[in-house]
Amino acid sequence: MIWVFIALMTAAAVMAVLWPLARRAGAAREASDVAVYTDQLDEIERDQGFGLIAPTEADAARVEVSRRLIAAADAAARQKPPAAASPLRRRVVALIALIALPAGAVAVYLAVGSPGLPGAPLAQRTDEMRGGNQSVEALFARVEQHLEQHPEDGRGWEVVAPVYMRLGRFDDAVKARRNALRLLGATAERWSDLGEALVASQNGVVTEDAKEAFDGALKLDAKDITARFYGGLAAEQDGRKADAARIWRALAADAPPDAGWLPSVQRALARVDPAGAAELARTAPAAAAPAPQNDMIQAMVARLAARLQKDGSDVDGWIQLVRSYTVLGEPDKAKAAADDARKALATDPDKLARLEAGIKAIAAGAPPAPSEPPAASNAAPAAPAASPPAQNDMIRGMVARLDARLHQDGSDVEGWIRLVRSYLVLGEPDKARSTLNDARNALKGDADKLRQLDEGAKSLGVGG
Repeated sequence: MIWVFIALMTAAAVMAVLWPLARRAGAAREASDVAVYTDQLDEIERDQGFGLIAPTEADAARVEVSRRLIAAADAAARQKPPAAASPLRRRVVALIALIALPAGAVAVYLAVGSPGLPGAPLAQRTDEMRGGNQSVEALFARVEQHLEQHPEDGRGWEVVAPVYMRLGRFDDAVKARRNALRLLGATAERWSDLGEALVASQNGVVTEDAKEAFDGALKLDAKDITARFYGGLAAEQDGRKADAARIWRALAADAPPDAGWLPSVQRALARVDPAGAAELARTAPAAAAPAPQNDMIQAMVARLAARLQKDGSDVDGWIQLVRSYTVLGEPDKAKAAADDARKALATDPDKLARLEAGIKAIAAGAPPAPSEPPAASNAAPAAPAASPPAQNDMIRGMVARLDARLHQDGSDVEGWIRLVRSYLVLGEPDKARSTLNDARNALKGDADKLRQLDEGAKSLGVGG
């Protein structure tokens, strides 16, 4: 069969040579450059729609491609049709194509080819020619496999740790940070990174392990920004608001004028010392860079996004994710989430209709359902980051959804622990204890989950 395919491919190659010779010589050449630049303009629009490039970058790219498109169109308009070749010359070229091309192809194949090589699936051969699956997921899986085989590669652990944080895999991030610290040696930055991963894994609660990590950072660098900020957060969660205010005031005083993290400190200070925060806002210059969003919000949104990527049937979850990105001032991510939701729900007309109604309500600025966080329109131009009250409302909306889900299906012990942590972060210890009692009632028939619940509650300081 291989020779049949070779014959067909050779015939196709010969026809590719003979066809232009058979056409009339005066036929104008197609403006291939114009088509290429037109496709590039369409590709820029698609990339901007999916949020792959920023609007400013897209505008710059459009200008450059449009300039080249105009130049190519002018060149095509000025180009003269090629002179007609004589019949004798066309016959000579055709004869060479009919005889020399097949003979040369067979000779080259016999010299460098492998006729006896067994067949392989097309996907496998294509993958091999491209150097293997080069997707981000595949490359990251290869790194993880490498670390399983070489667990003493400290640099590898340090590379994957921030990726785990971005993916919302906080427990894996903690493991990676610990390994990097153990294998590469202690630095203030590595201690702070470990502490931050521990806080993220506990839904924003600064545990004793996290405090030890931040203390380790401060011993090496008393000016470490991350450790100082979370030191204030730990004091706030322990009820020592005066200490938290003192820490954050000192941190703000040491901040350079263009520090992107300064607004985060100002918002934190406003929770424990509104007057001091107002005075600081009046005297401090505006930060040049956008402030990072609240860590707890980012962690909860990341968990929601990861869950929906695994199971996209939750239409209310998709609507909540779109609202959350909108509140965070990330319209591109909100649009991408809406597109992903439409794809996930494409086979369910009822859910798709609910999704479109929810997105329309967001665009119209309508109040969300009681179990969903409020948000601004994602159809409007890029919205600014949400104010602290809006962020707090968003946290409460997400916590309310988690609470409602657990009271419908109480078998998720990790969900119960997250709910207890969330109420503690919101400064509602009574609700945290009430939730713990509800969890014990829901899990009373499962001794293993009850033990896991009690261990989690003990680590949060609400056991008993």
